[in-house]
Amino acid sequence: MISFINKTAASEHGEMKDIMVEGASLRVRPALMTAALSGLGLLPAALSHSIGSEVQRPLALVIVGGMVTTIILTLLVLPVIYGWFRGRELTQAQASRI
Repeated sequence: MISFINKTAASEHGEMKDIMVEGASLRVRPALMTAALSGLGLLPAALSHSIGSEVQRPLALVIVGGMVTTIILTLLVLPVIYGWFRGRELTQAQASRI
């Protein structure tokens, strides 16, 4: 997503906020499909109550929880942090030109 944001910012001179929103919106479908695939694949292990489930269930819940937090971090937090650092970088570059 960061490479897409950099390529778009280099080719188009638009608002950084709009470029970040466009980059995150293009990554929504692949990220949700990955999480849905792993979640549905681990759903039987997460809901199991048979013999051996005391080992499988916690592992499945950790993996599914990790996928959910990965989606949140990748689509929401990463663009915000990158925009913050990129904005600081651009203001420092503009200040050095003066």
